[in-house]
Amino acid sequence: MTVKEYNKTVDLFSDNVYRFILKNIKNVEKAEDIVQDTYEKLWKKHSDVDFEKAKSYLFTSSYRTMIDIIRREKKQGQWDEVVEQQLSHQGHYSDLKEMLNQALERLSEIQKSVVMLRDYEGYDYEEIGEITGLNMSQVKVYIFRARKKLKDYLVKMDLVV
Repeated sequence: MTVKEYNKTVDLFSDNVYRFILKNIKNVEKAEDIVQDTYEKLWKKHSDVDFEKAKSYLFTSSYRTMIDIIRREKKQGQWDEVVEQQLSHQGHYSDLKEMLNQALERLSEIQKSVVMLRDYEGYDYEEIGEITGLNMSQVKVYIFRARKKLKDYLVKMDLVV
């Protein structure tokens, strides 16, 4: 990849990678750091990466970095840290986006990632498999189960409202 092609990848893909990471990690600073680290890795390997495969490389690298950060920071929460209002559904939800975000937060990391890659970013099953390191049947299973969980949660929320 040439310097010109590298700069083109920044113009073409940086917003998509950032949006994908931010949607998963919910922290602007961490998302920016992950995207910056990903582009730094790409720059260090720019001579080894074909321009045609740069998008896949960026998403794969950023996904793996995000998973590493999530695993590193994973901790058990204490009951005194939990806000009571988050445990109940007494409020009236009129914002579908808010409901969907709450439903997405209930998914496992891998389910959330594959659903976001498929339904939000528009990747096909094979590309998602390359990014996440899963085979195509695993990707399909994770997407199916995630969508089922989303549907079940959203139907319950609809009954509450």
